[in-house]
Amino acid sequence: MSFFISDAMAAGSTAVQQPGMEGLLFPIGILVFFYFLFLRPQAQRAKEKKQMVAALGKNTEVVTAGGILGKVVDLDDNFVKLEVGDNMFIQVQRQSIETMLPKGTYKAVTKKASV
Repeated sequence: MSFFISDAMAAGSTAVQQPGMEGLLFPIGILVFFYFLFLRPQAQRAKEKKQMVAALGKNTEVVTAGGILGKVVDLDDNFVKLEVGDNMFIQVQRQSIETMLPKGTYKAVTKKASV
């Protein structure tokens, strides 16, 4: 006598059914759930960032991944030159640009900082 296997299963009963399509519904449901919860939003954010980086132009006000606020002075295929203060420039990679700001934000912040 075994405590882990029932006597009917141990006797070699052939009445056990194999899981059919019903057995696949739960794993497929989990995969669909994770796709819509994790993968799809991440792909959409990546697409939006790629479009934003492609739309950069001169005099665009941006924030970098490090939190630096600046105005685009010059740009090429890989790098962006930002003005971060009066005659102070830094060069960053295009991919490090996180957000574009509304016009006038940079001017308002630099004016507030100089007062």
